[in-house]
Parts: sequence; C-alpha cells; structure tokens
Amino acid sequence: MPVLDSLSHNLVMKHIPGADPELVLLNHYYEELDRIALSDMSRSEINELLGELGFYKKTEPEDEVPEEFRFSPAKDSPFKDEPPYKSSVASLATDNASSEPKAEAKHTDL
Repeated sequence: MPVLDSLSHNLVMKHIPGADPELVLLNHYYEELDRIALSDMSRSEINELLGELGFYKKTEPEDEVPEEFRFSPAKDSPFKDEPPYKSSVASLATDNASSEPKAEAKHTDL
C-alpha cells in the first residue's frame, strides 16, 4: 500500500496493523459518511481520488490553507447558518429575569 503524503488538508492517516487500507469519510460531527477501499489503488490513483472528492492539496506542508478551502472537502461551514452559541445558564438567567416568579417555579418546600 502506498503511503499518502501529508499535503492534503483535513486528511488524517492512521495506520492500523492488519487492517485493509480504506478512506473513511466523516462529516463535521465525526459521523461516518462512506468508506472507500484503497488496497487496489496506486498512490497516483489515491491522490486523484482525493482531488475528485475536493480535498485541498498544499504545495508545501507549511503553506496556509486559503479560507475558501478551510472546511474542504465539505462545501460549506457547518456553523454559518446556526445562531451563536447560547449557554443554558444564559438562557435560565433570561427566562427568570422578571421580578415575579412564575407559579410553577415557586419552591413550596422552603
């Protein structure tokens, strides 16, 4: 099995002794999307596949990744359409901001 180079952005190679080499594609939440067997492929075929899948390949390992390729091979950031993070503590503070407690929030055991 040919060794993959480390120039592809968002690509991590893990050597697992005894396992057949495969490319495991994950989404932003590390959920498995697909597995592609690599044992019968040459290095150039694997690099071509990575390009077809949309992995960004740097010229040099220390090169910066352009912003438009930051999440590649995903097409978009998973975070751009989500509202900003709101902690449950902030939510509780806002919900209990009125001066009068709600009837269901009163503690009868105190």
